[in-house]
Amino acid sequence: MDYKKTVNLPSTDFPMKADLANREPGMLAWWAERDIYGQLRAQSRAEGRPQFVLMDGPPYANGTIHLGHAVNKVLKDIIVKSRTLDGFDAPYVPGWDCHGLPIEHQVEKTHGRVGQKLDAKAFRAACREYAGKQVAGQSVDFQRLGVMGDWANPYLTMAPGFEAAQLRAFGRILARGHVVKGFKPVHWCLDCRSSLAEAEVEYEERTSPSIDVLYRAVDAADLMRRFGLATLLDVDVVIWTTTPWTLPASQAVTLGAEFDYVLARLDGGRQVVVAEGLLDAVAGRAAGGQDSARPAVLARATGAALEGLKLRHPFLDREVPVILGNHVTLDAGTGAVHTAPGHGVEDFQVGQQYGLPVDNPVGGDGRFLEGTQFVAGQKVFEANDTILQVLRDHDRLLAYAPYRHSYPHCWRHKTPLIFRATPQWFISMEKAGLREGALEGIRTVDWTPGWGENRITAMIEKRPDWCVSRQRTWGVPLPLFLHRVTGELHPRSVELVEAVAARVETAGIDGWFDLDAAEVLGTEAADYEKSTDVMDVWVDSGLVHWCVPHLFPQLPAVADLYLEGSDQHRGWFHSSLLTSVAMFARPPYRGVLTHGFVVDDKGRKMSKSLGNVVLPQKVVGTLGADVLRLWVAATDYSNEMGVSDQILTRTADSYRRIRNTVRFLLGNLAGFEPARDAVPADELVAIDRWALARTAALQEEVLAAYRSYEFHQIYQKLHNFCVVDLGAFWLDIIKDRLYTTQPGSHPRRSAQTVLYHVAEAMVRWLAPILSFTAEEIWRAMPVPAQGKRPESVFLSTHHALPVPAVADPVDWTAVIALKSAVSAQLEALRTAGTLGAPLEAEVDVYVDEEQRSRLGGLGDELRFVLITSAARLHPAAARPAAALAATEVAETGAWVAVQPSTATKCVRCWNLRADVGTHAVHPTICARCIDNLDGPGEQRAYA
Repeated sequence: MDYKKTVNLPSTDFPMKADLANREPGMLAWWAERDIYGQLRAQSRAEGRPQFVLMDGPPYANGTIHLGHAVNKVLKDIIVKSRTLDGFDAPYVPGWDCHGLPIEHQVEKTHGRVGQKLDAKAFRAACREYAGKQVAGQSVDFQRLGVMGDWANPYLTMAPGFEAAQLRAFGRILARGHVVKGFKPVHWCLDCRSSLAEAEVEYEERTSPSIDVLYRAVDAADLMRRFGLATLLDVDVVIWTTTPWTLPASQAVTLGAEFDYVLARLDGGRQVVVAEGLLDAVAGRAAGGQDSARPAVLARATGAALEGLKLRHPFLDREVPVILGNHVTLDAGTGAVHTAPGHGVEDFQVGQQYGLPVDNPVGGDGRFLEGTQFVAGQKVFEANDTILQVLRDHDRLLAYAPYRHSYPHCWRHKTPLIFRATPQWFISMEKAGLREGALEGIRTVDWTPGWGENRITAMIEKRPDWCVSRQRTWGVPLPLFLHRVTGELHPRSVELVEAVAARVETAGIDGWFDLDAAEVLGTEAADYEKSTDVMDVWVDSGLVHWCVPHLFPQLPAVADLYLEGSDQHRGWFHSSLLTSVAMFARPPYRGVLTHGFVVDDKGRKMSKSLGNVVLPQKVVGTLGADVLRLWVAATDYSNEMGVSDQILTRTADSYRRIRNTVRFLLGNLAGFEPARDAVPADELVAIDRWALARTAALQEEVLAAYRSYEFHQIYQKLHNFCVVDLGAFWLDIIKDRLYTTQPGSHPRRSAQTVLYHVAEAMVRWLAPILSFTAEEIWRAMPVPAQGKRPESVFLSTHHALPVPAVADPVDWTAVIALKSAVSAQLEALRTAGTLGAPLEAEVDVYVDEEQRSRLGGLGDELRFVLITSAARLHPAAARPAAALAATEVAETGAWVAVQPSTATKCVRCWNLRADVGTHAVHPTICARCIDNLDGPGEQRAYA
């Protein structure tokens, strides 16, 4: 007889080989064809589910997506899907940031700057067309990652409805008193030819000319009196700067009021005033690093005593005062700071206190204006050499040396910035209490990780007013009418914003640029002119909380979660907070989650030059999106996220282990119909009740981890469950029962019942992360007990696991420990060549009474747990000297003796049993198998 045909071997259409790269596109097409996202929205509304909204921070519509984009979108998708399965209505509306300078630059590459080939209107049309193509390309890549959302109706910041809503939001901010006009220094990019927001500034190393410059005291007698000296001397106050080009705008020298300053004579006879703590450093620089005589200190005075002292500009016919400021430090330099209010924020602030002129002799192209003495027409950084020579010619240069330091750069062009005072529009941090309101709002938000709260708090505490005006073409206009003489806003500005918004709502931003002021101002139009500035692009994305709910009324004004990279504490989180507080005195989010940046396995940034760039498109095209998604989930996103080909290969191995576990579950559910075959929880075999309880406990842990966004914990728990709890224990034990007992017997149906519940639970645990695989599993699942299965796993919620009411007679923790101890001895014998497979062994276990009670009377079924052909329990007192202590067994004692079996192998169940050959009809199989073939079938109580 061919006994192989009598064994219940697994059977399933769920393939062992995933072939994700080829199968996933078909699944995407099926989701789209069946409109699973639309079905889910309708089902959620019909069921009256509570809402959970993650607001999408818009990626910029320029260039193909990189791995950082993929991480961001996958994390968002995991959260949205997990909340959906948790019983929430969790819509996801993707969006794109579509205005701004990078798009302008791309269009300029083809058409040149505005006015060269295209007028402003045609240029804006070209920008709109370019952004639209970028959105389409990125959308395809995001969807290929398995991200589910309303891809047919995304929000675009260049959509007329969004632009109009943005204008109305600006009108509200204006009405609440937050908008001011000022002539202040702002970060200025010479390539952008525009002001930059704080979030557009990054710091890189740069070498600058470091110089010590001499400012001669105008009135020597006044200076001597302040130092308490009678002798008249020519004395210079020494300043130190790394921006010589700012000296033409120098209007004062600032000292620290409490610092001690010395009047000292340097080697060579020059008398100078510097901070006492920096005197030796100044003397060393003046000597060019050579040995020199120690400076002679002639007198001392505090900075406060020198306030008001008049100094002569080093090369211009200008007197500048000594003033006091809190920004002066003794970390470097001289303790005296040259002050140009037109070229520095702190200089501007202290200059306002003293009424200093805000002189800015630099044009928007970075060249000095005509009429600027010595440097007219020169670019600022090129003018440094000219300034140095002028200082030498006037004998005002004390020292010069190259200086390597951190310097602000444009994050787009990677070129150094300057501070340049220009008329700009600002959202004031102080005028209407915005800073205080924002700081209060931060404390009401749930920050993940927690350090995010301290980070954004520090940024809000220190940030200057927000410059929201830009001198560009492709952006949402500042809808302001300014008096031609005074520059003041029209008194009906808020009302006029609404009139402009109504036009933009139908015509887009061209509705403003084409607008004849007389259309809204009537006869007043002759007295007013339209602003030519556009809004900082961070205003666009920062107002998503207002604009998107206007376009999608089903979305709330306050989102449950914002999720972006850690750089967005100074970016989108920041701008969104300020605009929302300015409009409504509250944050736009209840929670903020931050993820780290992607680096290689050595912690280095992704760089083409290093050859360590991992392209998401390549990963998806080879390993599949689910492997990429699993890597995202398995990595602790709160830190930098390391990735490499080797890491992804290991992730693919982990994926296969999970897939193979699920395939085993499905394969052994062949012929199982839950409505007909399921065993009630209280009637399950004891080890199956353990597996069911372990699954229920893990479900609670998994759901808690999803709710707290600890996805790497989910990966670890699921992987451990598959490898240890299932693979190395329960599944390993029940194989014999599944394969050899009668197909419809209680022992087999008991195991299948729990296999079914584990599969029902696990497919939902996996769905937010392994979305394609979960959908594939879903199709291979048996019809549930309640009837028709929903069309997609995402149209379901988490599986309700049955809970047994009976007490478990076995302490399975002790059993697991005993099995581990026995396995260790079996492995030692196998390594020594004494034993082959575990079924070739017989085991004798010696336990004390307490341990015996923990094993719950397993009796002969202990052999099925240990997966040996025989296993016998004995009193501990009877143990032979050769028995080894089972140290893995906690609390009470157990000793184990293992020896090879001398019995004959059953060709059906592969157990070595003494009763093989005792039956005339079935001489090659054991009595148990005979009973399962021709008799009533065996029964199991425990294993």
